[in-house]
Amino acid sequence: MAALNYAPATHGTFGLFGRAHTLISALTALIVAKRDAAETRKTLSALSDRELSDIGLCRGDIELIACGNKHF
Repeated sequence: MAALNYAPATHGTFGLFGRAHTLISALTALIVAKRDAAETRKTLSALSDRELSDIGLCRGDIELIACGNKHF
């Protein structure tokens, strides 16, 4: 027996307002990510070399961590 799913998709953008909402959401997410990266950079930079070593990092890792690169 075959089943037919005729439910319309509920995701995506619908018209100008949907696209505007998507754009605003993307910009908001970008601003939040940049702010979080700056805060992470500031916090890790305030640590001494010894404290960074204790958590398995060095000064060169700070930018990678702040940018969200988990494969360093």
